[in-house]
This record gives sequence, structure tokens and C-alpha cells, in this order.
Amino acid sequence: MSKRYRRKKKFPEGEFEAKIESLSDDGRGIARIDGKTTFIRNALPDESVKFQYTSSTSKYDEGKAVEILEASSDRVTPACEYSQICGGCSLHHMSSHAQRESKQAAVKRLFSTVSKIDVESFWAPLIGPTVGYRTKARLGVRYVQKKEKLLVGFREVGSNKLADIDRCVVLDPRVGEKIKDLKELIQSLEAYDHIPQIEVACGDDDVTLVVRHMNPLSEKDIVSLKDFAKLHEFQIMGQPKGPDTIYPLWPEKTKGLTYQLCEGRVKHTFEPLDFTQVNQSINEQMIEQAIKLLDVQPKDRVLDLFCGLGNFTLPLATKSQFVTGVEGSQSLVERAKQAAVANQLSDRVSFYYANLYENWWNLPWARQPVDKLLLDPPRSGAELVVENIQYLNPKKILYVSCHAAALARDAGILQNEKGYELKGIGIMDMFPNTTHVETMALFEKKSE
Repeated sequence: MSKRYRRKKKFPEGEFEAKIESLSDDGRGIARIDGKTTFIRNALPDESVKFQYTSSTSKYDEGKAVEILEASSDRVTPACEYSQICGGCSLHHMSSHAQRESKQAAVKRLFSTVSKIDVESFWAPLIGPTVGYRTKARLGVRYVQKKEKLLVGFREVGSNKLADIDRCVVLDPRVGEKIKDLKELIQSLEAYDHIPQIEVACGDDDVTLVVRHMNPLSEKDIVSLKDFAKLHEFQIMGQPKGPDTIYPLWPEKTKGLTYQLCEGRVKHTFEPLDFTQVNQSINEQMIEQAIKLLDVQPKDRVLDLFCGLGNFTLPLATKSQFVTGVEGSQSLVERAKQAAVANQLSDRVSFYYANLYENWWNLPWARQPVDKLLLDPPRSGAELVVENIQYLNPKKILYVSCHAAALARDAGILQNEKGYELKGIGIMDMFPNTTHVETMALFEKKSE
């Protein structure tokens, strides 16, 4: 049977004018041209722009603004010189205040449509630095044969190609200001075209780079990587295959990365590929707000589901009688236990491994009394937990979300089916200059 190939629809060439009506969830301006929706990159609501078409489908068109004819009051000069080509951030041209308002509006829409809950107001957003904040990242590496040039960084806007950048203003400057040095290092290696990525992990005191290499490194390359690590005071590790194959290059015995919370009273140690929050300023504020909203008291028993390394668990333990943390990664559970011992909190916390997307309610930890519950699930949310919340029956639930649509769905279950009421909600600007939104919502059990 012959294959059918779908031809790309031709789109008009040249420059055209458009009036931007609103902003899409991915940060593009939305215009209506001859009744057809057109998404225009680098355009803001209420602006008049000249744009070029970049693609066309039967339902919508796409384009990019090439000239701003009438600028919005929300438009700012981007802090990043590569904002027009790099796809790592999409809102550098929009003021931070306007970004946060747009994110709040997106959450409000989702709650209205998904859970039928009307969000009348938001708590004051948690805000922090808008540049130099990102402590974790995966940098792509690619040698471009035609240009005879090696690139390190993020993908171009709307492309699988890597953007040609020499620095990144949102990355921790210990790494962000050394992209050019990294490019020169990798291009000098014999394995330059067999290195697809570099994982970046920054702690309070140290920076670790994990170099993924498809072929074994030569002795010459190993020496070059070690010299680079010494010069820039990095820890460098190699990774020939999966995460369990990571090994130290320099120093021979690497130190665990650390970050501190609660004004230094809690210290976490983590490995480069562990999940940690990428914005420590917001993370500290987030934990402080969580303790305040849950109104944690000395006699409270708190349950922390999807607890990871114990990012919330250990700070909660400093205020409550006892905290139980549950996590779906055995390795994270083991490190959380070690952190509890290191912080002298092992008598006030316990950690369990469990898959919270399977039947969990008959497990021993689920039968213990719970006063307050903290949920911090991945993007898929905590649907199975909230659908069976009666087994836990907490008085208060604080839901920390990295995906507003999943939060809206689960909020609908809690309020419309399970006898809880949304008492407040707020956003956390964990990823400034991007459309990604983190949200915190408080639910309380309705009085009988």
C-alpha cells in the first residue's frame, strides 16, 4: 500500500499587519485575521505588529513579529540577547508583573472550565530574581558539520536545532556565564561529536556538570575535562549510559551538592540527577508559606505525599509532632532518611516508598491518623489520592502544583465530591520569563 504524504500548506509571503487581542498559554500573541486564529511569536496583547507567516494549517496560522508598530505598556527590553532565537524562555519581552498577571489569568480560566470553581482572588505571588535563578538544567550539545561549529545550550524557538549562544542569563551565573568556555572545551575534545548533553546541577557551594558521552573517553579528553574542572572550580562527572553509570572525573571523590532551608536549620544533600526545585529563592518562600498556611502546630501529625528528598518533610518536622513522607522513588526515600538523620530529625519523621498511582490506602502509613496533608505531585497530579481522600480524612490539604490543569481537575474532585472547600490559591514565579506556572492551593474540610 502506498503511503500518503501530507503536503505542508503554503502560506502568504511578505510582511502583514495584525492587532493582537490576547496571549496564548504558550506566550504567543493571538490575532484574528479574516476570521482565522493566528499565533504570533514576540507579540503582546493590545499591540499592533508587522509579522511574517511561519506555518499554516486549516484551523490556524503561525507567525513571528518582525516590527512592533504600537507597543504594549507591558513590553520591556529583554535581559537576554538571544531571546529571539533561543527557545529556553518565551517571555523575556514581557514585564515580570504582566507575566504573573497572565499566569494568574490562566489558572483562573482552568479552574472555571475544568472544575467549575470561580477563583475570585489570589494570594500575593511568590517572587524572586528573574535572572540567574536556575540551578538545574540540561544543556544540549551538537556539532554542526556545515558550520564546523559546536553548540551548547537550548533549542531554537520552534525547532529541534540548538540555538547559537555564548551565555545564559537565567542559569546560575557560575555556569550561565561560561557557556562559551564549555563550547570551546567540548570542541577541543576527541569525543566532540559523541557528547549529546551536559546536565547542570548547582548547590549552595558547589557546581556539578555531568557529561553524557556515547563512546569511552580517551585519556587526553579526561585530562582536558579535569583541567577545566580545576580552572572553573567545578565537579565534573561522566555518564556513558543510564543514570546508574555516572562516575566522577574530578575530583576523584565528588561531594554531594547541598542547599539549606529554614535559615540554615535544615540542610539537604542531593545528587546531580535528583529532582530538586530549580529556584532556591522561591523554594525557601514556598516552604515558609506552606508551614504558615497549614498552620502547623506542635501536636500535629502531617502527611507529605510525593515527598521526594523531603524538601517539605524536614522543615514541617521542625514545627510538628511527627511527619510521614511518602515517595515513589526508592533511592530518594533512602536519601531522605539519611537527611533526617543528618538534621537530627529522625525521631520526628518517617519515610516510605509507595506508588501513589496504585492502590495505597491499605498500606501501614495510610492507616495512621493525619491532621494535615501536603501534596506535591508531578505534572500528572494526584487524582487517585484525592479520589480516595476519605481514607486519610485530613482537616487541611495544601496542594503544591507544577501543572495547573491537573490541579484544577483535582480541586474539582475535592470541592465538588469530597467535602472540601478551596480556601485560597496563589502562584509561585518559579520560572520567570517562561509561561510555566507553579501554584499552591489550600483546602479545608467543610463543617458537617
